[in-house]
Amino acid sequence: MAQRRMSPAGASKKRVRTTDALLDAAERLLIERGHAGITTRTLASEAGVNSGLVHYYFGSMEEVLVQVLERFTDRLIKRQREMYGADVPFIKKWETAWGYQDEDLDSGYTKIWLELQALAWNDPDLRERVARVDAEWRGVLTEAFSRALADYGVADRFPPAALVPLVMTFAQGFALERLSGITHGHQALLDWIHGWLEGLEAGASARAQTRAAKEGKRS
Repeated sequence: MAQRRMSPAGASKKRVRTTDALLDAAERLLIERGHAGITTRTLASEAGVNSGLVHYYFGSMEEVLVQVLERFTDRLIKRQREMYGADVPFIKKWETAWGYQDEDLDSGYTKIWLELQALAWNDPDLRERVARVDAEWRGVLTEAFSRALADYGVADRFPPAALVPLVMTFAQGFALERLSGITHGHQALLDWIHGWLEGLEAGASARAQTRAAKEGKRS
Protein backbone atom coordinates (compact mmCIF):
# COMPACT_ATOMS: atom_id res chain seq x y z
CA MET A 1 0.00 0.00 0.00
CA ALA A 2 1.07 3.58 -0.55
CA GLN A 3 3.31 5.64 1.70
CA ARG A 4 1.23 7.63 4.14
CA ARG A 5 1.62 10.54 6.50
CA MET A 6 1.59 8.66 9.79
CA SER A 7 1.84 9.99 13.32
CA PRO A 8 5.40 9.62 14.70
CA ALA A 9 6.06 6.93 17.28
CA GLY A 10 6.05 9.46 20.09
CA ALA A 11 2.87 11.22 18.97
CA SER A 12 0.43 12.14 21.66
CA LYS A 13 -2.82 10.29 22.12
CA LYS A 14 -4.57 13.57 21.33
CA ARG A 15 -2.91 13.71 17.89
CA VAL A 16 -3.89 10.12 17.14
CA ARG A 17 -7.49 10.80 18.22
CA THR A 18 -7.61 13.94 16.09
CA THR A 19 -6.29 12.31 12.92
CA ASP A 20 -8.63 9.35 13.40
CA ALA A 21 -11.56 11.74 13.93
CA LEU A 22 -10.72 13.60 10.71
CA LEU A 23 -10.44 10.36 8.70
CA ASP A 24 -13.70 9.05 10.16
CA ALA A 25 -15.43 12.34 9.36
CA ALA A 26 -14.02 12.43 5.82
CA GLU A 27 -15.22 8.86 5.24
CA ARG A 28 -18.77 9.81 6.28
CA LEU A 29 -18.75 12.96 4.15
CA LEU A 30 -17.41 11.19 1.07
CA ILE A 31 -20.32 8.78 1.29
CA GLU A 32 -22.94 11.40 2.08
CA ARG A 33 -21.81 14.33 -0.12
CA GLY A 34 -18.96 13.24 -2.38
CA HIS A 35 -15.56 14.92 -2.60
CA ALA A 36 -16.97 18.08 -4.21
CA GLY A 37 -19.07 18.71 -1.11
CA ILE A 38 -16.19 18.63 1.36
CA THR A 39 -14.23 21.70 2.42
CA THR A 40 -11.66 22.09 5.17
CA ARG A 41 -14.24 23.86 7.28
CA THR A 42 -16.99 21.26 6.81
CA LEU A 43 -14.56 18.44 7.51
CA ALA A 44 -13.26 20.04 10.69
CA SER A 45 -16.80 20.77 11.84
CA GLU A 46 -17.86 17.16 11.21
CA ALA A 47 -14.81 15.90 13.13
CA GLY A 48 -15.27 18.43 15.93
CA VAL A 49 -11.76 19.89 15.65
CA ASN A 50 -10.10 23.16 14.67
CA SER A 51 -9.99 23.63 10.89
CA GLY A 52 -6.27 24.46 10.97
CA LEU A 53 -5.52 20.92 12.08
CA VAL A 54 -6.58 19.48 8.70
CA HIS A 55 -3.58 20.94 6.89
CA TYR A 56 -1.32 20.68 9.94
CA TYR A 57 -1.72 16.91 10.14
CA PHE A 58 -2.35 16.02 6.49
CA GLY A 59 -0.97 18.82 4.34
CA SER A 60 -3.96 18.93 2.01
CA MET A 61 -7.57 17.87 1.71
CA GLU A 62 -6.62 15.43 -1.04
CA GLU A 63 -4.25 13.67 1.36
CA VAL A 64 -7.08 13.22 3.84
CA LEU A 65 -9.33 11.71 1.20
CA VAL A 66 -6.78 9.32 -0.26
CA GLN A 67 -5.89 8.12 3.25
CA VAL A 68 -9.58 7.40 3.79
CA LEU A 69 -9.52 5.17 0.71
CA GLU A 70 -6.27 3.47 1.70
CA ARG A 71 -7.45 2.83 5.26
CA PHE A 72 -10.79 1.42 4.11
CA THR A 73 -9.05 -0.71 1.47
CA ASP A 74 -6.67 -2.20 4.04
CA ARG A 75 -9.65 -3.55 5.98
CA LEU A 76 -11.27 -5.06 2.90
CA ILE A 77 -8.05 -6.52 1.48
CA LYS A 78 -7.58 -8.44 4.72
CA ARG A 79 -11.15 -9.72 4.48
CA GLN A 80 -10.65 -10.71 0.85
CA ARG A 81 -7.41 -12.59 1.44
CA GLU A 82 -8.97 -14.57 4.28
CA MET A 83 -11.96 -15.43 2.12
CA TYR A 84 -9.90 -16.59 -0.87
CA GLY A 85 -7.63 -18.56 1.46
CA ALA A 86 -10.50 -20.68 2.78
CA ASP A 87 -10.50 -24.41 2.01
CA VAL A 88 -13.69 -24.40 -0.07
CA PRO A 89 -14.37 -24.73 -3.82
CA PHE A 90 -13.61 -21.60 -5.83
CA ILE A 91 -17.25 -21.25 -6.87
CA LYS A 92 -18.15 -20.71 -3.20
CA LYS A 93 -15.48 -18.03 -2.95
CA TRP A 94 -16.87 -16.33 -6.05
CA GLU A 95 -20.37 -16.31 -4.53
CA THR A 96 -18.99 -14.85 -1.30
CA ALA A 97 -17.05 -12.21 -3.23
CA TRP A 98 -20.21 -11.04 -4.98
CA GLY A 99 -21.99 -10.93 -1.65
CA TYR A 100 -19.22 -8.59 -0.54
CA GLN A 101 -19.99 -6.41 -3.57
CA ASP A 102 -23.40 -5.72 -2.04
CA GLU A 103 -21.84 -5.13 1.38
CA ASP A 104 -19.34 -2.67 -0.09
CA LEU A 105 -22.09 -0.75 -1.82
CA ASP A 106 -24.05 -0.56 1.42
CA SER A 107 -21.01 0.42 3.50
CA GLY A 108 -20.07 3.21 1.10
CA TYR A 109 -16.67 1.81 0.10
CA THR A 110 -17.65 1.53 -3.55
CA LYS A 111 -18.66 5.17 -3.69
CA ILE A 112 -15.45 6.26 -1.95
CA TRP A 113 -13.38 4.23 -4.42
CA LEU A 114 -15.13 5.78 -7.42
CA GLU A 115 -15.06 9.29 -5.90
CA LEU A 116 -11.28 9.07 -5.50
CA GLN A 117 -10.84 7.78 -9.04
CA ALA A 118 -12.76 10.77 -10.37
CA LEU A 119 -10.76 13.17 -8.20
CA ALA A 120 -7.50 11.65 -9.48
CA TRP A 121 -8.28 12.21 -13.16
CA ASN A 122 -6.77 15.70 -13.03
CA ASP A 123 -4.19 15.11 -10.31
CA PRO A 124 -1.12 13.02 -11.35
CA ASP A 125 0.12 12.54 -7.78
CA LEU A 126 -3.25 11.39 -6.55
CA ARG A 127 -3.67 9.22 -9.64
CA GLU A 128 -0.50 7.34 -8.66
CA ARG A 129 -1.85 6.71 -5.16
CA VAL A 130 -5.18 5.47 -6.51
CA ALA A 131 -3.34 3.20 -8.95
CA ARG A 132 -1.54 1.60 -6.02
CA VAL A 133 -4.87 0.79 -4.39
CA ASP A 134 -6.01 -0.73 -7.67
CA ALA A 135 -2.82 -2.81 -7.77
CA GLU A 136 -3.59 -4.16 -4.29
CA TRP A 137 -6.94 -5.48 -5.51
CA ARG A 138 -5.42 -6.91 -8.70
CA GLY A 139 -2.79 -8.69 -6.64
CA VAL A 140 -5.41 -10.42 -4.50
CA LEU A 141 -7.40 -11.51 -7.55
CA THR A 142 -4.33 -12.66 -9.46
CA GLU A 143 -3.29 -14.98 -6.61
CA ALA A 144 -6.79 -16.41 -6.19
CA PHE A 145 -7.59 -16.77 -9.88
CA SER A 146 -4.20 -18.29 -10.74
CA ARG A 147 -4.83 -21.11 -8.28
CA ALA A 148 -8.41 -21.64 -9.44
CA LEU A 149 -7.61 -21.66 -13.16
CA ALA A 150 -4.79 -24.12 -12.60
CA ASP A 151 -7.12 -26.38 -10.60
CA TYR A 152 -9.72 -26.16 -13.36
CA GLY A 153 -7.09 -26.92 -15.99
CA VAL A 154 -7.95 -23.87 -18.10
CA ALA A 155 -5.10 -21.46 -17.35
CA ASP A 156 -3.87 -21.78 -20.93
CA ARG A 157 -7.26 -20.70 -22.34
CA PHE A 158 -8.01 -18.10 -19.66
CA PRO A 159 -4.67 -16.62 -18.54
CA PRO A 160 -4.90 -14.68 -15.25
CA ALA A 161 -3.17 -11.68 -16.86
CA ALA A 162 -6.21 -11.29 -19.12
CA LEU A 163 -9.00 -12.59 -16.88
CA VAL A 164 -8.18 -10.43 -13.84
CA PRO A 165 -8.50 -7.10 -15.74
CA LEU A 166 -11.74 -8.39 -17.25
CA VAL A 167 -13.18 -9.15 -13.82
CA MET A 168 -11.89 -5.86 -12.37
CA THR A 169 -13.48 -3.73 -15.08
CA PHE A 170 -16.67 -5.80 -15.00
CA ALA A 171 -16.93 -5.38 -11.21
CA GLN A 172 -16.40 -1.62 -11.39
CA GLY A 173 -18.93 -1.26 -14.19
CA PHE A 174 -21.39 -3.31 -12.17
CA ALA A 175 -20.84 -1.08 -9.12
CA LEU A 176 -21.05 2.15 -11.12
CA GLU A 177 -24.38 1.15 -12.62
CA ARG A 178 -25.72 0.05 -9.25
CA LEU A 179 -24.85 3.46 -7.76
CA SER A 180 -26.76 5.02 -10.67
CA GLY A 181 -29.77 2.80 -9.98
CA ILE A 182 -29.18 0.58 -13.02
CA THR A 183 -29.42 -3.18 -12.57
CA HIS A 184 -30.65 -4.34 -15.99
CA GLY A 185 -28.96 -7.58 -17.02
CA HIS A 186 -26.82 -7.87 -13.90
CA GLN A 187 -28.45 -11.02 -12.54
CA ALA A 188 -28.50 -12.67 -15.96
CA LEU A 189 -24.74 -12.10 -16.28
CA LEU A 190 -24.05 -13.41 -12.77
CA ASP A 191 -26.20 -16.47 -13.46
CA TRP A 192 -24.28 -17.15 -16.68
CA ILE A 193 -20.93 -16.90 -14.86
CA HIS A 194 -22.23 -19.19 -12.11
CA GLY A 195 -23.22 -21.78 -14.70
CA TRP A 196 -19.79 -21.56 -16.34
CA LEU A 197 -18.08 -22.08 -12.97
CA GLU A 198 -20.35 -25.03 -12.21
CA GLY A 199 -19.16 -26.63 -15.46
CA LEU A 200 -15.52 -26.05 -14.50
CA GLU A 201 -16.14 -27.48 -11.02
CA ALA A 202 -17.75 -30.58 -12.53
CA GLY A 203 -14.81 -31.08 -14.87
CA ALA A 204 -12.28 -30.70 -12.05
CA SER A 205 -14.23 -33.16 -9.91
CA ALA A 206 -14.37 -35.72 -12.73
CA ARG A 207 -10.61 -35.45 -13.31
CA ALA A 208 -9.95 -35.90 -9.59
CA GLN A 209 -12.13 -39.03 -9.51
CA THR A 210 -10.33 -40.45 -12.55
CA ARG A 211 -6.92 -39.85 -10.93
CA ALA A 212 -8.13 -41.47 -7.70
CA ALA A 213 -9.40 -44.52 -9.58
CA LYS A 214 -6.09 -44.93 -11.46
CA GLU A 215 -4.11 -44.64 -8.25
CA GLY A 216 -6.39 -47.19 -6.62
CA LYS A 217 -5.74 -49.70 -9.41
CA ARG A 218 -1.97 -49.26 -9.10
CA SER A 219 -1.98 -49.79 -5.34
